[in-house]
Amino acid sequence: MSKSRNLINITDLTVEEIDKLIATADDIVANHADYEDICRHKKLATLFFEPSTRTRLSFEAAMLELGGSVLGFSSASSSSAAKGESVSDTIMTVGNYVDIIAMRHPKEGAPIVAAKRAEVPIINAGDGGHFHPTQTLTDLLTIKRKKGRLNDLTIGLCGDLKFGRTVHSLIEAMLRYEGIKFVLISPEELQVPEYVKEKMNSVGAEWYETESLEDAMPELDILYMTRIQRERFFNEEDYVRLKDSYILDLEKLENAKEDLTIMHPLPRVNEISVEVDDDPRACYFFQALCGKHIRMALILFLLGIEK
Repeated sequence: MSKSRNLINITDLTVEEIDKLIATADDIVANHADYEDICRHKKLATLFFEPSTRTRLSFEAAMLELGGSVLGFSSASSSSAAKGESVSDTIMTVGNYVDIIAMRHPKEGAPIVAAKRAEVPIINAGDGGHFHPTQTLTDLLTIKRKKGRLNDLTIGLCGDLKFGRTVHSLIEAMLRYEGIKFVLISPEELQVPEYVKEKMNSVGAEWYETESLEDAMPELDILYMTRIQRERFFNEEDYVRLKDSYILDLEKLENAKEDLTIMHPLPRVNEISVEVDDDPRACYFFQALCGKHIRMALILFLLGIEK
């Protein structure tokens, strides 16, 4: 059994621990020199059985900026998984070489298997359509920096709410804060799964579903856009039919609040027009920067290293 603390789901962290991570991320920005060698001689493995740009590179940048080093692979085809090696065997082997592991896998639950076998901390960097807790930490840090709070907010979640693991994790995280209202904007075929609705109902959260982004826009404090994910569809025809359901442009923002925060976990395809990039309310590239800072804080937390 694992002897280390892991992060598989955002609920593995208490609200107090999330607050501490956010505070550490802010301190890293304010006092960067204090952290430059704090992970010297520590090694991070990035085991990505599924393609990634931001998540993998931000983990690697995070560890390098902390003075540590990185090894790993960026696709299953470049690992022994291509020869049929199990996740369990990969983790047991790599755990001999490093101090901490960040792992992405297309199969839901794979990081749970990894955590049971590992002797070092496991970070779930995304497992299928299940969880993506470090993206959620990124989102929380972005919201806190832009809004100054994590309570009393109306959050619009738009696009693929069925397969979008970032959406599921963010809802689960925000349910622990007071005064949160969710507006779920999607085609009927891509609505939030029933188990997520049950969680919202179990804590008495305020939420409603709509297919109209324009109707919801005026009340939103945060708009969280998501990509319609081709890789999650079993039927190409369904993907083609739904892929352009929502395209955010400046015209759709005319009735939005002046202090709206527009977020997106990226990569973007065409669901946000490039004309929106120069709007001061667009925060998705800032969000990517926040991802590096919060992953730096998380690595320190799981390794038990303090400034």
